Amino acid sequence: MARPTTKEQLIQAAEENFRKLFALINSMTEEEQEKMFSFEDRDRNIRDVLVHLYEWHQLLLNWVNTNKSGNKTNFLPDPYNWKTYPQMNIGFRMKHQSTPLKESVAMLQKSHSDVIEMIGTFSNEELFTNKYYTWTGTTSVGSYCVSATSSHYDWAMKKIKKHKKGICP
Repeated sequence: MARPTTKEQLIQAAEENFRKLFALINSMTEEEQEKMFSFEDRDRNIRDVLVHLYEWHQLLLNWVNTNKSGNKTNFLPDPYNWKTYPQMNIGFRMKHQSTPLKESVAMLQKSHSDVIEMIGTFSNEELFTNKYYTWTGTTSVGSYCVSATSSHYDWAMKKIKKHKKGICP
């Protein structure tokens, strides 16, 4: 699917990839879902992947809501920037080591719904016009939304497929 350029395409791509992500996860047994990845990676299991997606949804929601309310904030929280965000991602994984898989599923389902609802509050112009808002820098709100939804779900599916291939010959 091509990168979305309208609100309708953005919502459709996000919903479609979200369904595909959970179809993939649900095609595995509970034991396979809970199993540690057999490959070296920052994320060690499906739960880690799901909480990563959840935390990036939280970043997006906080960034949009804070800026729309008139309080300028960066997408990445201090002290992180686009060169140091990998350390933030490690922090997300560490933060959720006691989060059960089932809870991570519920958290992600809720945050996905919240993001879709938030996207719905914007017009096409607000979403996809570069620099429409000063707080988006040189890009658009829609670009951040694509990255936090459909593109990020693609990333997650690739990791989970690699995991599934390693445990299901």
